[in-house]
Amino acid sequence: MATEATKIVTAARGWIGTPYVHQASLKGKGCDCIGLLRGIWRELTGTNTDPEILPPYSPDWAEAKGEETLYQGIARHLNEIDLAAVKAGNIVLFRMIGCGPAKHCGILAEQNGVPTLIHSRMNKQVNEEEFTAAWKRKLAYAFEVP
Repeated sequence: MATEATKIVTAARGWIGTPYVHQASLKGKGCDCIGLLRGIWRELTGTNTDPEILPPYSPDWAEAKGEETLYQGIARHLNEIDLAAVKAGNIVLFRMIGCGPAKHCGILAEQNGVPTLIHSRMNKQVNEEEFTAAWKRKLAYAFEVP
């Protein structure tokens, strides 16, 4: 039987190639990083609704408000874990600007023993890339599915 972590990674890999579309969350059609998590949530829970209704947000929403909105929203639904304990299947949040709030998210995975990150980035598509030192330096929070 597949573990929750395996189910999350498998679902996330099913989104690879989905184009970046701000505020969207439709597999194969378009999503942003938050939309990727929303879509995987719906897929794994078998529901057609998101865990929360998100208000419209701009691409610079985190910097504009200066609040940990992404962290707070995810923390309402998942269990925060120590950054040193991250592993495949965990949801990770990143600070894209050194002292700014976390505004990017993705799912950790692994290929052939190498940690990877599955995420959606502006002007790109959902992809899986190596979880490099550069990403590790930006890592702000990590969560596991309860």
